[in-house]
Amino acid sequence: MLSAQEAIQLGHPGHGPGFTANEIQELPSLLQPPSPSQNSGSWGSSQAVYSADEKKRRRKESNRESARRSRWRKKKYLENLTQQLNRLKIENRELQNRLGSIINQSHALWRENDHLMSESMALKARLSGLRHLLVAMNAMQQAQ
Repeated sequence: MLSAQEAIQLGHPGHGPGFTANEIQELPSLLQPPSPSQNSGSWGSSQAVYSADEKKRRRKESNRESARRSRWRKKKYLENLTQQLNRLKIENRELQNRLGSIINQSHALWRENDHLMSESMALKARLSGLRHLLVAMNAMQQAQ
């Protein structure tokens, strides 16, 4: 079986393993479950503190990375919201312009309709007068 040092050196050529010498020496003990004797004595307690410190350091690093990703997602989300807001403002302006144009057309049509209604009433009155005149003329012709 390979030692931890040999196994790490067999990695991809040109790409370092990314481990420090202390971490390499620490790997075998991390892979084995702790024995009860390791918890007693000065070496065991310093080993446990180092592992806890290493866990704490890695957790902090993981939290920093998570926070960085969270800030990036929030930034992208806000950028998308800003773009959407700008698009909606433009669309709102265009719709307001269209509504204004339609309202103006509506007012013009109402005015034209009022004018035509007045003209229709005047023509109906004139037609009624002409009918009365025609009836009167027919009555005079029949009387003669």
